[in-house]
Amino acid sequence: MDDSVIRAMQRWPNVPAVYGWLRLNSRGDWLLDGERITHAQFRGFIGRNYLVDDRGCWYFQNGPQRVFIALDATPWVIRHRADGTLETHTGEEVAEVRAAYLDEEGRVVLDTEHGPGLLHDGDLDWAVDQLRTRDGRPAGVEELEQAMIRLSGEDTGLYWQGDPATPVRRLDWDAMPKALGFEREPAEPS
Repeated sequence: MDDSVIRAMQRWPNVPAVYGWLRLNSRGDWLLDGERITHAQFRGFIGRNYLVDDRGCWYFQNGPQRVFIALDATPWVIRHRADGTLETHTGEEVAEVRAAYLDEEGRVVLDTEHGPGLLHDGDLDWAVDQLRTRDGRPAGVEELEQAMIRLSGEDTGLYWQGDPATPVRRLDWDAMPKALGFEREPAEPS
């Protein structure tokens, strides 16, 4: 978190939180009141001060004020870099894939040291190359189709290539927030 934000929080500790203004879309873009934020410094400021509370609600600490973020997908959107590594939509390197999930539409969600992140749709071809069968063969169309029709929560029989290889579970899109501990639409506590 930026030092200026920490100082502002100390100076004004009781500023009310804001809901419904900021959104993270499934491509990793910040939207302010429905408009994509294009200013690089502002996007960087949001990313450096992007946090989660104990309810699983993600927010941007804007000085003394928490601006809660609606999520179209997951708290993170993950991209594949040219060098073979992964990074979040805020530019943080992903060092560890702890779990991998495949939903009913074929979307891939990776649970990382940062939290759960949807793999960017532009990287799905690359993602398919990362999937292996139990015996280490690349997953083919038939294995992917079989994985997608499994019941939510079941093992797919596929593995996300890595060290170590990570089993891929089937998880329904609507079940992800509860299963992975985040809120898509944060609301004021009652």
